[in-house]
Amino acid sequence: MTIKTDTVVIGAGPVGLFSIFELGILGLNAHVIDNLDKIGGQCIELYPDKPIYDIPGIPNCTGEVLIKNLLDQIEPFKAQFHLNQRVNEIKKNNKLWQVITSDNQIFETPNIIIAGGVGSFEPRKLDLKDIEKFQGKGFYYSVKDKSKFKDQTIAIFGGGDSALDWTLELSNTAKKVYLIHRRDDFKGAPHTLNKIKEISKSGKIEIKTFYQLKGVKGDKKLESVDIQKNTDPIENLKIDSAIAFFGLKMELGPIANWGLNLDNKCIVVNTKNFQTNEEGIFAVGDICTYPGKLKLILSGFHEGALAARECFSRARPNENFVFQYTTSSTQIHKRLGVK
Repeated sequence: MTIKTDTVVIGAGPVGLFSIFELGILGLNAHVIDNLDKIGGQCIELYPDKPIYDIPGIPNCTGEVLIKNLLDQIEPFKAQFHLNQRVNEIKKNNKLWQVITSDNQIFETPNIIIAGGVGSFEPRKLDLKDIEKFQGKGFYYSVKDKSKFKDQTIAIFGGGDSALDWTLELSNTAKKVYLIHRRDDFKGAPHTLNKIKEISKSGKIEIKTFYQLKGVKGDKKLESVDIQKNTDPIENLKIDSAIAFFGLKMELGPIANWGLNLDNKCIVVNTKNFQTNEEGIFAVGDICTYPGKLKLILSGFHEGALAARECFSRARPNENFVFQYTTSSTQIHKRLGVK
């Protein structure tokens, strides 16, 4: 079924989220597509606990707090998020754009705002014999449906927030979870690690440090993994599934094939409305470039605000755009649910 919307926003990082706010106060709805399994982009994946000091009016906040505040800000507009999928293809359909994702979801819209940071995040994949044979058949780089891991014995590899968060989450329904890391220090949130250590006392979670993945085995699906601690003999673990969280790499991905003008892997835009060379496609945030561009979150907020106004003209061609301040507009107050 084709989903019709005023705007498709590609990227659920801070600039994408603020673009939803700017669209919302103009009365435009949005569907948001992101390749990650959670909202927040780089702020959540790369520095959730790291302070940010250059958000206007906020002396300092973490990436996690910034995303939470942005989600609170856009809550009145009920934007719909489509996570764990990326935009593979866009097609022109008269004056509209057709957007097709990796999950074969189809959107029809007059406006596309690309707020994808420096491209889509892709999991770092392993160069290991037979690993591709088991991808999606017991070996995974992300969790799309946690219910499939119910009552399983799972090996989770990694030491960051994703590995810790999913170890904790899946331990609620899994038979057993092995948390396997090549070091004994974890980069994830300390409070999550403390909870994992507490659960490990019951045997539901087993933490194995200084181990690395050496091999995968099975017939039609993954049945076991070979792991090795330092130079000790290889150990074979019988498991139902393995999930590897070895970080992310940023790739321009399918965007490179959309016919947009590119400069050093960034999308060239004008500074009037941050439209690309294709009418109705906009780029904001780190992925766009123009003379004097600064790769700052606050710059992306400005870019999203101007792009949203052009989106209004395209989505509501028979209505005149009237600029209004949020401090005094009763119409905006109504959209925000302010009484």
